[in-house]
Amino acid sequence: MVLGGGCFWCTEAVFQQVEGVLSVESGYAGGAQPNPTYEQVCTGVSGHAEVIRLEFDPERISFENILRIFFGTHDPTTLNRQGNDVGTQYRSVIFTHSPEQEESARRLIAEIDAGGYFRSPVVTEVSQAPAYYPAEGYHQNYYRQHPGQGYCSFVIAPKMEEFRKVFVAHLKKG
Repeated sequence: MVLGGGCFWCTEAVFQQVEGVLSVESGYAGGAQPNPTYEQVCTGVSGHAEVIRLEFDPERISFENILRIFFGTHDPTTLNRQGNDVGTQYRSVIFTHSPEQEESARRLIAEIDAGGYFRSPVVTEVSQAPAYYPAEGYHQNYYRQHPGQGYCSFVIAPKMEEFRKVFVAHLKKG
């Protein structure tokens, strides 16, 4: 599955720790330009979002639980923005790979909105998976490799601490 929830370093860091997630890769999707670079995506004109592509074992974690973690670890109510990261490249998006995934995502969004979990409605885009392009190698495993880097210390580390508290039941063992 392919998800965009702002900066891919944050989203990657979260899902690398989720039980049942087999692999996580940072990349780009949703734009028209083939093989975009980070610099092109950062301009916002490529149309691509920073995303992660993850593989998961549905015997160990459901698609819906992955989405619950996704919605619980970013703000799905801000259009083209996550904190200080602003632009279409930071949009909240779920790229689905089947009609069942799309239906499940839309049903969960309706449930979240009806339940009043957020002060504003969810604006997460749900659409069929377009072409996906892996990000450059230096973006992969970024938080693991650079925990002391400023963005990691001030943005990702607090998010990870909160994630570990709220989603303790979904953390990888060991």
